[in-house]
Amino acid sequence: MDRRKIVEKLEQAEQENLNTKPKRAVVAVYWILRLIVIAVMVMTVIHKDYESTFVCVLVLILFMLPRFVERNFRIELPSTLEIIILVFIFAAEILGELKSYFITYPHWDTVLHTTTGFISAAFGFALVDLLNRNKPQHFKLSPVFLALVAFCFSMTVGVLWEFFEFSMDYLFHMDMQKDTVIHAFASVTLDPTNSNIPIYIDNITDVAVNGQSLGLDGYLDIGLYDTMEDLFVNFIGALTFSIIGYFSAKSGKNKIAKQFVPVVLPDQPADAAPEETPEATE
Repeated sequence: MDRRKIVEKLEQAEQENLNTKPKRAVVAVYWILRLIVIAVMVMTVIHKDYESTFVCVLVLILFMLPRFVERNFRIELPSTLEIIILVFIFAAEILGELKSYFITYPHWDTVLHTTTGFISAAFGFALVDLLNRNKPQHFKLSPVFLALVAFCFSMTVGVLWEFFEFSMDYLFHMDMQKDTVIHAFASVTLDPTNSNIPIYIDNITDVAVNGQSLGLDGYLDIGLYDTMEDLFVNFIGALTFSIIGYFSAKSGKNKIAKQFVPVVLPDQPADAAPEETPEATE
């Protein structure tokens, strides 16, 4: 009886796939971005920039990640979400790192971190269904708590990424946590009485290190503003998807939400399970 139910669910899922449009847009975006990356990789090889070549190879591998997730975890990614993931990878590694968009366009990193919060919340939303698969006792969450799980999962990913950036800066001096020039700050370290009183300094027009001016027209904040901005925009992305996911879980008919919410498909029945024969039943 259980096997029949599984087969029925599979047939229902297959029928839903037949009723949906082919992912022509995803295939088109995938190959366009892939060809661009291959062209960039060829140029890096010609210029003997092998570090950039490695980045291009990594991007080509990451492009296959959505399809890997779908096939191995049986998670159906909506076309819109899959395109966002592909464009995000391209924008972060090729444009951001190789073409220095992180420096040329100050808000490039902000947009990407917002997108990261959105994508991470999408996978967090599907996490409950994924954990329920093949479990004898399923647990169900209300739409509010399901959205909360997605939000918390996304924020956890964001915090772990900031840990990674700090580790790279501390251990390998990579400056992943970008610096910010500010003109005022408060610090209890400057309190001569050691009474934990913050001393406020403003109108900073220059800062010198070992007697040499850095010429920044202000004070150099090392990473704090960048980290907090990244976490805040990650919060915005996570909150946006959590709201979408809430209405999707509540009604189940929200067309906008279905463009972003991953769907966990039922597992296929074991092919090795033989049918009972008359001899075996006798």
